[in-house]
Amino acid sequence: MLGTDSGIHIAVESHVAQVELRHPPHNFVNAQVLEDLADCFERLDRDPEIRCLLLTAQGKSFCAGANFGDEEGSAHTARSYYAAAVRLFSTRKPIVAAIQGAAIGAGLGLALVTDFRVASPEARFAANFVKLGIHPGFGLTHTLPRLIGQQAASLLLYTGRRVGGVEAARIGLADMLADSEVLVDTAMALAQEIAENAPLAVMATRATLRTGLADAVLAQTSLEVSEQERLFLTEDYREGLRAVSERRPGNFNAR
Repeated sequence: MLGTDSGIHIAVESHVAQVELRHPPHNFVNAQVLEDLADCFERLDRDPEIRCLLLTAQGKSFCAGANFGDEEGSAHTARSYYAAAVRLFSTRKPIVAAIQGAAIGAGLGLALVTDFRVASPEARFAANFVKLGIHPGFGLTHTLPRLIGQQAASLLLYTGRRVGGVEAARIGLADMLADSEVLVDTAMALAQEIAENAPLAVMATRATLRTGLADAVLAQTSLEVSEQERLFLTEDYREGLRAVSERRPGNFNAR
C-alpha cells in the first residue's frame, strides 16, 4: 500500500491499482492535483505487476470540478490543466472509474479519461461551462461526442444540464450502475475481470481502440483554450461565476 503527499492514495490488489482522490468532500482539482495524478498513472504504467487502474474518490463527490483557488481563470491556468489532461489520456493501461455524486466540468473531463465508468444512481454528470460563461475544456468537445454521439453531447454542452446516474447509463455516459454501498466493489470486480486477461493483449487492444485519442485531445484543448482565453475577458464570464456561486440563472448580456 502506497501513498503520496498530494491527496492521492494507491492500493494494489490482484494486479489492480486503486488510485483514490482524497480531497473530500468534493475532490475539486487544480493543475497540481492533475499533474500529480498524471505522475501516478505514469508510474503505474511502468509497473509490470499492474494490469488495470481503478480510479475512485473519497467523499460526497467524484470530482465537482476545477478549483482555481488563488488562480484567476486564465488561458495560462487552463493550459496547465489541459497539459496534464493530455498526459492522463496517454496512459497505456485500462482504467475503470467509480463515480459517486458529482462529476462536473473538469470532473466530467477526468471521468472521460477512463475506459469504463461505474456510477451510482445518485451520480450527477454535467459540462456546466456555458453556465459559467466560458467554452468547454479538458478535451470534452472531442471526448463527449466520441462517447455518446454528436447530438447527445451537443445537448449537454449547449445546456450545461445535469444528468443523473440512470440517465447517464441510458445514453452511454456510464457503463454500469451500482448502489453506492457496493459501488467501489462493483468497479473493482470489473477491473479485476480485465486484469485476469493477458496484459500485453489487453494493452494492445486498448491502444488500437484509442488510436490517436491523446493527440486529438491535445489538438482540441488548443482550440478550447483559445476560445476560453477570449471568453475569460467578458462580462458574461464574471456574471457566470457569480450566478453559479449564488445558485441562480445568469443574467447574461453577450458582452
